[in-house]
Amino acid sequence: MNFDTRSSEIEMMDDPSVDLGSLQEILFDINRVNVILNGYTITLKAIKKIIHENPKNSYTIIDMGCGDGTMLRKVVRYFKNEPFKLNLIGIDLSENGIEIAKAMSTSFPNISYQNRDILSLEAHEIDCDIVLSTLTMHHFSSQEIPLFLDQFVKVARLGVIINDLQRSKLAYGLFWIFSLIFIKTKVGKSDGLVSIKRGFVLSDLMAFSQNIPNVLHTIKWKWAFRYLWVLRTKTAEGYE
Repeated sequence: MNFDTRSSEIEMMDDPSVDLGSLQEILFDINRVNVILNGYTITLKAIKKIIHENPKNSYTIIDMGCGDGTMLRKVVRYFKNEPFKLNLIGIDLSENGIEIAKAMSTSFPNISYQNRDILSLEAHEIDCDIVLSTLTMHHFSSQEIPLFLDQFVKVARLGVIINDLQRSKLAYGLFWIFSLIFIKTKVGKSDGLVSIKRGFVLSDLMAFSQNIPNVLHTIKWKWAFRYLWVLRTKTAEGYE
């Protein structure tokens, strides 16, 4: 199996014909993996760092490709004892995904959702402090990625936080073993492996970053087989 280049294979969960019940089961599998492998914490700590660098009374955070909204609900819980206010917005192409997210977020009044295509958004339509992209970027082709990254840095006053998968044989093999125990759905097992093949190596991310000037890029490898890419805009206090 070739891991030198990104796979163009499409994940089954990206099929718009996937019914709501099946999608809910798949997203549940994804969430279980992220909890077990501490994937959400990577993003939460990155948000905390940007907020610490740029103290304000309130922050607007947009999660692009929000799925069932789990990331946003974790943000609320993580910062529940902080003095600042949070306005959280989830955007996703999947109408069923947004329906699930709304149903699961009824007790979170500071979270709202929009069923939108990330690539069709105009910069003037959204205004926020921080943009999140958690396990979303690998769903796009290498030709599409620069388009929405350009949009993200235009609308994010402080920064963009990308948390996505490393492409490697070791990650693929370990996930295959992991999925036998912890993944219940056939689609979840299959899509997890496809996701890794569609993931990134450091040189991929470095190449993308070269097309986004006037932004401070920090790219770090994180367990388990993730890359955390933080793009700080020029308006951020932490920008150097």
